[in-house]
Amino acid sequence: MLSFPPTFKTTSFPYGRVMNQLSHLDEKGQAQMVDVTAKAPTLREAVARGRVRMRPETVALIEQGGIPKGDVLATARIAAIMAAKKTGELIPMCHPLELTHVEIRFICNAAAGEVEIESLVRTVARTGVEMEAMTAVAAAALTMYDMCKAVDREMVLTDVRLMSKRGGKSGVFIRPGSMA
Repeated sequence: MLSFPPTFKTTSFPYGRVMNQLSHLDEKGQAQMVDVTAKAPTLREAVARGRVRMRPETVALIEQGGIPKGDVLATARIAAIMAAKKTGELIPMCHPLELTHVEIRFICNAAAGEVEIESLVRTVARTGVEMEAMTAVAAAALTMYDMCKAVDREMVLTDVRLMSKRGGKSGVFIRPGSMA
């Protein structure tokens, strides 16, 4: 049997397994979409980050516009925005949302051999945009890999994480140790 921290409530469901009291699972442990009908629409915002580690020369090529496939950051930005808008189609239990703002930023650090990606996603809705923000970062990272793989196949996509979120019943979350 799995052991959960004391802050998690657990219940047994068929076959002796243990289930967290998660809103995406029904009383039988089967997946369900959360019903947000009764929630009031509020301003929601989420910031996510991730990074792509690569050879310092690859970062320099990105900054100089020297990647043969074209402008890596512009293409990754467009991919990120498109992915944020399609999150409800990619992640099975996500509600499709009308996003009101998506902003993507990149910090290139050739010395460290990495590009940091940050997304900011905003909407007025009954549910949050955390998944949209993280999906945007992941799509930007994947696009960077695709565009740069001819010059650097050892790139690593890493550290996709929620930095902060605001709005909704649970209020504000700021990742400890971050300035998000």
